[in-house]
Parts: sequence; structure tokens; C-alpha cells
Amino acid sequence: ACLGGPPAVQFGNLLRPSGGSAWLLWLLFLIWLVNLYNFMDGIDGIAGVEAVTVLIAATVVASSTADPDSILVMQALVASVLGFLVWNWPPARIFMGDVGSGFIGMTLGVMVLASAQQAAVSVWSWLILLGVFLVDATVTLLTRMLSGQRWWEPHRSHAYQKASRRFGGHGPVTVGVAILNLAWLMPMAWWAAVRPEQAWWLTPLALAPLLFLVVWFGAGRPDTVPEAP
Repeated sequence: ACLGGPPAVQFGNLLRPSGGSAWLLWLLFLIWLVNLYNFMDGIDGIAGVEAVTVLIAATVVASSTADPDSILVMQALVASVLGFLVWNWPPARIFMGDVGSGFIGMTLGVMVLASAQQAAVSVWSWLILLGVFLVDATVTLLTRMLSGQRWWEPHRSHAYQKASRRFGGHGPVTVGVAILNLAWLMPMAWWAAVRPEQAWWLTPLALAPLLFLVVWFGAGRPDTVPEAP
């Protein structure tokens, strides 16, 4: 409400109004972003790397709109998370915990709203940049719910957790997230920014490989082989 309400979202040459049900959708988005960031903070460095690389990419996208205020806020959060990441890099010596992950999730959500209102970074570009966490957490939760599991209980069936077990450590997965964000999602988000009329189909195109990877790693499904003690 302080930011002036939900931003309008462009679908092709049409702008979806920001009233009515948009308020509820944005409220659910903020709640989900806070929680999924907590869920995804499960291996060393991944939550910090996600924040740093997503915000660096968002800064690149925002630079095309010359909005110095949005860029300054993004750079401030990048600097603070980098200071933490020095100690959280695998093998971690300190951990983010619920307070840190919840703060970053909420701050990113507010940045999405504010920068979209100021036309610095569009909603579509943000959805692309946050794709790794959004796709993994959402697919994992839906899979657990639809398969009749006790989805509200703690688990280790996110795609990134299964990948870390498959690759024998946290480092390869954390580095992989950084590469995905900077080499694939950042160019796609920039494309969606400079061609806003095409963003509605560029977003699912950008997220499709992530969806494939998450399903391939068996996100949300119990492991067929029991884990070692």
C-alpha cells in the first residue's frame, strides 16, 4: 500500500490493471517468496549466491532504465550478502538461518514491487531472475501435496538437495546456481526488459530448462535408496 498498490503487468500490448484480485495475488507472492527462500536455504552458500547473482543481474537490467535509486538499493544488499557469503561459502562456518533467509526473501519481494512500480525492472524480468528458487520450491511443494505426502513436515527432497547428494557436496550445486543465473537467466531477463511486449512468452521459455532439471532430479519425490546415516 505504501508503494501505491500492485504494479500493472504487461501482457503483449495490453496492461493488466493493478486493482481487485491483484492485491491478493501480490500478498500471496510476498508470503510465498519469504517461505520459499527459507526452504531453499538448505545447503552452504546457495541462498547467498542466489541473492548476489539475482541482484547483480537485476542491476544490469535496471541500468538500461537509468533508475539510480533502485540500483543503489540492489547494490547495498549485494554488498551486505557478499560480506556474509565469505563465511557461508562451502564448507560454511556460519549459517543464514530463518532470520536471514526470511529477511532476504521479504526484501527481494519489496524490491520486485518497488522496481516494477518505477519501471526499473519489470515483473516478468524478476520472475525470470528468481526462477531457480521459484521453480524448485514450487514444484517440490506441489509434488509432495499431489502425491499424498505429509507436505508440511521437514524434508530433503528439493531438487538442489538431491543434486548435492548426487554430486557429493554443496559447492558444485551452489556454483551451478550462479552459472544458471548469470549465463542463462540474466540474458533472458534483459531480453524481456528491452522487449516488454514479448516478456509474457519469454518468461516460460526461460523457466522451461529449470523445470526440466527440477523434474529430472525428482524434486518432491522420496529417494528410492535410503540415505546413509
